[in-house]
Amino acid sequence: MAELNPIAKRLHNVSPDPVECTLDDGSTAVFHLDWTEFFQLEFRAEGRREGDDGEYRFVTSEDNERVLVARRDGESDDWSVVGSVTEAEAA
Repeated sequence: MAELNPIAKRLHNVSPDPVECTLDDGSTAVFHLDWTEFFQLEFRAEGRREGDDGEYRFVTSEDNERVLVARRDGESDDWSVVGSVTEAEAA
């Protein structure tokens, strides 16, 4: 049986406290997640990044190997993937 993505579990367990994420490009940011949920193995969350007014969404990839992060473009309401989370720790 497949397991939950460990980074998604960490994001879920740390929230609603701030979580520091390292992305695949090496950058780090602190996020405040408004909500997180699992639907079977699929993870979803939304929140805000410190120092940025944009909305962010976290979802697991189709193969459940990565947690992708996307930012909403306020003008067009489109989501753009900014990377994937490689590490998540309590901020």
